[in-house]
Amino acid sequence: MSSTADDGDPNLGGEDVAVTEQAAGEALDLLESEGMDVEESGLRLYVQQGGCAGLSYGMRFEHAPEEDDEVFERNGLRVFVDDASIDYIEGSVLDYEGGLQGAGFHVQNPNVVSECGCGESFRT
Repeated sequence: MSSTADDGDPNLGGEDVAVTEQAAGEALDLLESEGMDVEESGLRLYVQQGGCAGLSYGMRFEHAPEEDDEVFERNGLRVFVDDASIDYIEGSVLDYEGGLQGAGFHVQNPNVVSECGCGESFRT
């Protein structure tokens, strides 16, 4: 069964997944440019096996959450997280950084104990 967290402070911890205003704005712009309904669609954030440290993040847009997803709404963006991934990313903050060499979405995860040298994978 899905649950929904209300808008609030993007720096909340616990089982929450927070989203900065910058990340939400960028994701909402991308959703709209794909012709997706921002009221129903959202960004899926998940953890998968892979990378030199063992785990890596994945993100994609989806039209609706799955039945068992946790659904967090932050700064107007809906974020869908499956049951298997929530344990790895609870308390994380999704951010967006611009720039010539590092533009993109980044997860600030308090559960990470080590990362690979390139920063693309992690271990909890």
